Amino acid sequence: MNQQFTFIIITFNEEVHLPRLLQSVKDLDAAVFVLDSGSTDNTVSIAEEFGAKILQNPFVNHPAQWDFALKNFPVQTPWGICLDADQIVTPELKKRLEVFRDEDFAGVNGIYFNRKNFFKGRWIKHGGYSPIYLLKMFRFGIGYSDLNENMDHRIIVPGKTIIWKDGYILEENLKENKISFWIAKHNRYSDLVAHEEVERMMQIRSQTIKPHFWGSPDERTAWLKQLWWQLPRYVRPMLYFLYRMFFQLGILDGRTGVIFHFLQAFWFRLVVDIKIDEILQQDKPLNTTTDKKLSPIRFVIVFVILFLLFYYFNIFFFGVTSPGNHYSAFLAGHLNYISWLRHFLLMSSAGLLNLFGFSAIYNEYDLLVAGHGTIQLVYSCLGLGVISFFAAFVLAYPKKFGSKWLFLIGGIIGIEVLNILRFVLLAIFWNKKGDHLLDHHTIFNILIYLIIAITLYFWVKHDDALNVNESTN
Repeated sequence: MNQQFTFIIITFNEEVHLPRLLQSVKDLDAAVFVLDSGSTDNTVSIAEEFGAKILQNPFVNHPAQWDFALKNFPVQTPWGICLDADQIVTPELKKRLEVFRDEDFAGVNGIYFNRKNFFKGRWIKHGGYSPIYLLKMFRFGIGYSDLNENMDHRIIVPGKTIIWKDGYILEENLKENKISFWIAKHNRYSDLVAHEEVERMMQIRSQTIKPHFWGSPDERTAWLKQLWWQLPRYVRPMLYFLYRMFFQLGILDGRTGVIFHFLQAFWFRLVVDIKIDEILQQDKPLNTTTDKKLSPIRFVIVFVILFLLFYYFNIFFFGVTSPGNHYSAFLAGHLNYISWLRHFLLMSSAGLLNLFGFSAIYNEYDLLVAGHGTIQLVYSCLGLGVISFFAAFVLAYPKKFGSKWLFLIGGIIGIEVLNILRFVLLAIFWNKKGDHLLDHHTIFNILIYLIIAITLYFWVKHDDALNVNESTN
């Protein structure tokens, strides 16, 4: 029997996965403990066939289940390895475990494995999903389950940890090949995540792991979660999806990968945000008031004034920085934000096209894609009118400034990211001969104003975390 480590697995109706996992670790001759939560299929009998020791415990959430497992299984080895039933140990990781000796890792308390995630048979290589390092191996008695999480199960290991970059575990939930299972599963998860975030707003929960961007993988995740909680709801799912698709190259994962990124990055996060608002509305006392009483007339007047100010200032500035009777060489040479924006949009669009294998070049006004065509970015392409509308609405609406600035910045970034996507698609597919039949400016404006309208609707209904705290005091 292996004297170095023990495997711990939690299960519920995993007859389709458990044989695959247990077969992958069988030759390591290590003890296996399985914590089941009332499976009604052949999970328990399969575990018994492989010689695993089994306990039962009702399922509340993953952190609580792991906590029960670590406290109740009689592990006799110095190290434990916690695995999900839909994971398997790859040959690369198996080679490392075959030669693993406790004395070779003096001073190390935890080891991160590298997860390869599969969806509908396809390895999700992009969109921030590879590599993903998970702390799966730790000194038993030192590592413990993070009960401050409601869904994400994480083992906390004080002290030094290391990463096995070639120590792969493969994760593929075969039950998720049916989309109805995936949706039902993540609908349950969204309940857990929504309640967790509300409890953090109310300061009922706190993070166990110290957030640090340059720290361990778990510390970086904690830092990114803090950033996520600061972003405005309903905007952040769109930003996250676009970030994963284009900046983390999720689009390269093909049709199946794009479906996965849409479901996981956008759909799931949007459902969580909707449920957060539902919880806040249920918990809000009847006498709770908003930050400021909304005067419709005052709001409309301020909104119109700001919109006209922003809109016509941009036109004025464009006029004085363009050759003509009122041209200002100083403004054109030193403060020309319109030219800077155009350059950024052209540079980003060309860079994205080149990244996807096209050959694109640009000058001050034009974007050329070899074998496809040219588009020219005139003033109306820059999105300044749309941004003027969005900024005027956000600034005019009677909310505290602290609840506005992240939403405002995120919204402007989102508008221009969509603008870049428009230029990329136009450069590849647009037929100028059909422009008189269907104006792409009109199409884009309709879509962007629709997105803005939906986003603003939910933002208006959004309660600040401060109000949530006040309503519970």
